[in-house]
Amino acid sequence: MDTRTRAITINASSDLQELLIAQLTEIGFDGFEQTDTTLIAYIEEAAYQEADLQLILNQHSITASKSIIDKTNWNAVWESNFQPIQIGNRLGVRAHFHSPIPGVEQEIIITPKMSFGTGHHATTSLVMEMMYTINLQDHSLLDFGTGTGILAILGKMLGAKPILAVDNDDWCIENAIENCKVNQASDIEVQLSDQPIIGRNFDTILANINRHILLEHLPALVKQLNVGGQLIISGLLTEDGPELDAFCKNLGLVATERGEKNGWIALGFRLPIAI
Repeated sequence: MDTRTRAITINASSDLQELLIAQLTEIGFDGFEQTDTTLIAYIEEAAYQEADLQLILNQHSITASKSIIDKTNWNAVWESNFQPIQIGNRLGVRAHFHSPIPGVEQEIIITPKMSFGTGHHATTSLVMEMMYTINLQDHSLLDFGTGTGILAILGKMLGAKPILAVDNDDWCIENAIENCKVNQASDIEVQLSDQPIIGRNFDTILANINRHILLEHLPALVKQLNVGGQLIISGLLTEDGPELDAFCKNLGLVATERGEKNGWIALGFRLPIAI
């Protein structure tokens, strides 16, 4: 198996970058770096399809430069760009080589190793912000599409238990296990799967993935949600909101929360108790 990563560098405005990220995620890209004028997108070489990329580039009349990164060099690339982030005074996210962040109540230490989810992308931070608004104490939690494990780790910090973190990528599973260990969250169960787990139900389900995968798996995920349980979904552009809102309501869910940042949204729902 080819363990290298392909990096695609695109000159694009910040507004266009958000749309490109959504489209590139749909074809397997799972890591992104942004500046005001440049987007760098990463995908495992084995998953890369030149024709899929060209369709997106042609749609926007843009070109891209391409390079290959050996897996052993990924952290060096990432470390040269990663800066700590904060969510108010509640949470700081940093790498192991950064000093502790002053003035925050909690910290998560994340090394992504080609997995998506450091808190930098709007969808991840939106879900984390929403997690602070709901009660997770002693609630069972499923993180579907866990990536680095960052949302599952925050769930542990907020009192959720037991926690199951699921991803369909071997490298993400390895990375999530490492990050859980670093954050004293080794009791989080991390499982390789591309499907919702049959026969298990949860009080809270998180799914920060993308529109296509959400539409495919939401019916099964809702069946795993306990009555009165909470669902938070993201990986969605603002314009995806009406479709996903209607889709979830048709599954019997009631909308509870909505967050928006930089053209992306997170949506919160609850499975009501029947009267």
